[in-house]
Amino acid sequence: MLSDADRTRLDALFADLDAATDSFLGYPVSKDFDCAELTRFLAFPLNNLGDPFAESTYRVGTKQMEREVVAFFAGLTRAPEGDWWGYVGNGGTEGNLYGLYLAREMHPKGIVYFSEATHYSVLKNLHFLGMRHIMIRAQPNGEIDYEDLRETLRIHRDCPPIVFANIGTTMTEARDDLRRIRALIDELVIREHYIHADAALCGGYAAFLEPRPAWDFDDGADSVSISGHKFIGSPVPCGVVIARKRHVDRIARGIAYIGSLDTTITGSRNGYTPLVLWHAIRRLGVEGLRERAQRALALAAYAEAELRAIGVPAWRNPNALTVVFPQTSARIRHKWQLATQGVAHIIVMPNVTRAQIDEFVADMRADLAPGEQDRCIG
Repeated sequence: MLSDADRTRLDALFADLDAATDSFLGYPVSKDFDCAELTRFLAFPLNNLGDPFAESTYRVGTKQMEREVVAFFAGLTRAPEGDWWGYVGNGGTEGNLYGLYLAREMHPKGIVYFSEATHYSVLKNLHFLGMRHIMIRAQPNGEIDYEDLRETLRIHRDCPPIVFANIGTTMTEARDDLRRIRALIDELVIREHYIHADAALCGGYAAFLEPRPAWDFDDGADSVSISGHKFIGSPVPCGVVIARKRHVDRIARGIAYIGSLDTTITGSRNGYTPLVLWHAIRRLGVEGLRERAQRALALAAYAEAELRAIGVPAWRNPNALTVVFPQTSARIRHKWQLATQGVAHIIVMPNVTRAQIDEFVADMRADLAPGEQDRCIG
């Protein structure tokens, strides 16, 4: 039994989290998930031990659901028929680590190229893996500078390039164009190469955009990482990584005592998150996800227009949920939990409402300098 003091602490924590969840706009986390039907599964020590496509002597898991989740995302990413593999992991960082790991095993002498707008965890992953790397300039919108990439590839064309592409950068949701990257590699007649796509946020809805961005296997990716707790939503951070199976086969090895293959980053893996993603996919389906994306994009456009109407120079990349604007006061940054790095942004996730946008815009308007506010009103 918990003591009264410990119960009080839990009650206070619940109240704090409830309040904080109501007022964040600065992070790409969907909070409109409904896992009520799944709470009974928390009674089990769910562990998807080993490869999701190989059974194990440990049977308290959700591998069947995990395989269906991976197959669903393989379809969204246009993975090659008969040549894809994947698993549900802890999130985008693990998915990116896995893609880079495969690339290193294929090209031990390769050089990793990534833009300066890339997520901070990528440098950590490169340090873990001991991979040589070169940072490429980013354009003002956050997209990689293709001319800088081309010149750097030309200088080092004797080493296999491993291009880490952003399909939605952290601060501006810029998308690197995989077809353009492949064209640069082909132009320089570089035969051995690897492209990993970090589609943490955008991978959940990029397939539904018109025009469709160049971001998936059909556009040249060798592996793709997608977060599950972002566009789709989950009470626990999670993600899906998908790769060409022939690359994964190079690193697979059998582990006798668990009766499975060692193909994943961690041996023991969360068996609850595949259930959460499976439940969401079955409820929503492709059309539900498409509608979810369209609704969020329409509200992002509304937020951008409303901010500009009060004099805030807000902007978005094409078909982005992220609305970018200059840094705000500490008061607004704290209330709305805004991520800030040179600029600030809100990310209009599917759970965000028009009322929240209106309240945020009203706060921004009240925060403007008096002279600027008068000009906006007039």
